[in-house]
Amino acid sequence: MHSISLFLAGIGLGSMYGLMALGFHITYAVSGTVNFAQGSSMMLGAVLTFALAQTFGWPMFPAVVLALLACALYGLLVEFLAVRPFARRNSNAWLIATVALGIVLDNVVLFTFGKEPRSLASPLAVSPLSVGGVGLSVYPLQVLIPVVGLLLAAALHAVQRRTRWGVAMLAVVQNRDASRLMGIPIKRVVALAFALSALFAGVAGVLIAPLFNVNADMGTVLGLKAFAVAILGGIGSAWGVMVAGLLFGVLEALITATLGSSYTQIVSFSVVIVLLAMRPNGLFGRAEVKKV
Repeated sequence: MHSISLFLAGIGLGSMYGLMALGFHITYAVSGTVNFAQGSSMMLGAVLTFALAQTFGWPMFPAVVLALLACALYGLLVEFLAVRPFARRNSNAWLIATVALGIVLDNVVLFTFGKEPRSLASPLAVSPLSVGGVGLSVYPLQVLIPVVGLLLAAALHAVQRRTRWGVAMLAVVQNRDASRLMGIPIKRVVALAFALSALFAGVAGVLIAPLFNVNADMGTVLGLKAFAVAILGGIGSAWGVMVAGLLFGVLEALITATLGSSYTQIVSFSVVIVLLAMRPNGLFGRAEVKKV
């Protein structure tokens, strides 16, 4: 594969991981919990977009909007059913509860959508790009994905620093009791974080739907990789997880091109283990200061 094609393909894949990892960052930063149904949220965005656009013949734009709205609502459901009841009692059972809710969604989609992989047509994934007359094995959509990912990361940073809800999120992170006394609706802020988390995963699903086969199981491995990216980047850093996603995507593309797809998972996750052994708080994370 041409080196430029390899790099662009890796950046596109890595941006998808970064978008999902941003979702992990948001919920962790606000509530100290994460949504392990994130992969299912990504799958939901892809499947609903396919169903509305291909099965029911909707125009792509309203299909995407409704799919992303459904993802955000699913994020609210995850927080309400699988996180809030346990976090209220200082229980870590939300870990398995979010996994269980993701499995429920996967199986509901399996029974309704079917198990056969489908291909979502897109004009951005038909003809590969060419530069200077040289054809590249990269579609315009693979270039669009990192653009969208970086714009969303920048938007998240701006929202956190310059809007009322963003400041409320940061306040909840710093001191929940003080935030409650200041009148900040903590439950709403946490719920909003989960809605944004699932929304980001849905965006990733919509963007990669034309590049991957759409099916009920597509989010399982991708969700695990996104969580690995979030930990590798330093889950408390929005830009850290995005950069880690880009690096992980390029690494995967390089491994696949040089060793073959059979070795991609083995080598990439082995590299993650080694890096975390050297940097337990992630590449861009900081160790927490414990007060005694």
